[in-house]
Amino acid sequence: MSKSNSIIAELREDVGKGASRRLRHAGKVPAVIYGGDRDAVALTLDLDELLNASGNESFFSSILEIKVGKKTTQQAIVRDMHRHPYKPIIMHVDFMRVSAKELIRISVPVHFIGEEESPAGKASGVVIQHQMTEIEISALPKNLPEFIAVDLSDMEAGEAVMLSEVKLPKGVEIPALAQEGEDNDASVANAIYIQEDQGTGAAAAAEAEAALADELGEVGVPVGDEEELAEGEDAEDETEEKD
Repeated sequence: MSKSNSIIAELREDVGKGASRRLRHAGKVPAVIYGGDRDAVALTLDLDELLNASGNESFFSSILEIKVGKKTTQQAIVRDMHRHPYKPIIMHVDFMRVSAKELIRISVPVHFIGEEESPAGKASGVVIQHQMTEIEISALPKNLPEFIAVDLSDMEAGEAVMLSEVKLPKGVEIPALAQEGEDNDASVANAIYIQEDQGTGAAAAAEAEAALADELGEVGVPVGDEEELAEGEDAEDETEEKD
């Protein structure tokens, strides 16, 4: 189960591009929390605290405790985050409230284990490729995992681990697999033979990936129905700001 993190926030009444710019100059981050049966509320977060929290991948797949003042606490997940294109600044965060009784659709990171011990990992002339870095799942908040572990310890050269073969924690489902059609079952990882003249670098991986696409008929990553994201501060186009 995903652990809960605490985020300290303050209510924000002064909204708009100018107000958001002033907040950022003061080391703050404008945010909004929405969803459930309550109205959207504008918030202000501390930039340093948010940068520290968001440095952990579990921040994006955990139930967060958004604390406003001394008594108000709301459970939410990160639904969107805008970063400055080159500065260590978070421009805006969208939080979505969650209910203990409602399923959440969220992408969680994939952790590959057993790769080096696998027959494919020990074989020469074989490249193991990670086709996915995250998987969209559906689960109740109490069952939400921080990551999905994909065991490659039994992988042989020339094999692929498909989405339908991933072992999921109790109470967790992959919405894409519920859709009709074989194309929704995508490769999560594969082990491909390479030729001697391919080398072992990026070029070899690219050629190996092309070979797998030919073999599997170019099975792609499914695109599920995504939750509509709140735009917040007019899509936060202040990424153009140049201090």
